[in-house]
Formats: sequence, C-alpha cells, structure tokens
Amino acid sequence: MNELVRELKVKIVETLNLIDVLPKDIDEEAQLIGGDIGLDSIDVLELVMMLEKDYGVKIDSKEIGVKVFASVRALAEYVHHHRSERND
Repeated sequence: MNELVRELKVKIVETLNLIDVLPKDIDEEAQLIGGDIGLDSIDVLELVMMLEKDYGVKIDSKEIGVKVFASVRALAEYVHHHRSERND
C-alpha cells in the first residue's frame, strides 16, 4: 500500500503539472481538495481521468469522489480495493 501511495503522489504532481510541489511534500493523510496543495474541481476531473486510464478505476458519483479524494491514503485504499474486486 505504501508503494501505491508513493506512486499516486508522483502521478498527482505529474498529472496536474504542480510546479512548486514535490511528491514528498504531499502529506498522505492531509485533505486533498482545498488542502495545502489547493486542488479544485478541475484538478479532480483530471485526476479522475488519470485513475480511469492508468488504473481502470471509475469514480462515477460525487459521494464516492468526496470519500476517495479525502486524502492520498483514501485514494490509495480505493484504488487498491477496486483492483482487488477486478482480480476476483
């Protein structure tokens, strides 16, 4: 799981072209939306597209999105859980 958290931090920085943010600067427990790195709804859309393309993970409701984008750790847990379902 820690490897997935590290991987997602890199993908967040790359996908959103965060010039002043390094993956190590992102606290895995900190709030993503409106938190220290200042993600907004447009950023979330870009991340949703990246998750679908890179991981085959769909986030198809606002309620799920709120939970998934609560933190990098929550995002990693969702991706990990969804992968487990797909492999069953």
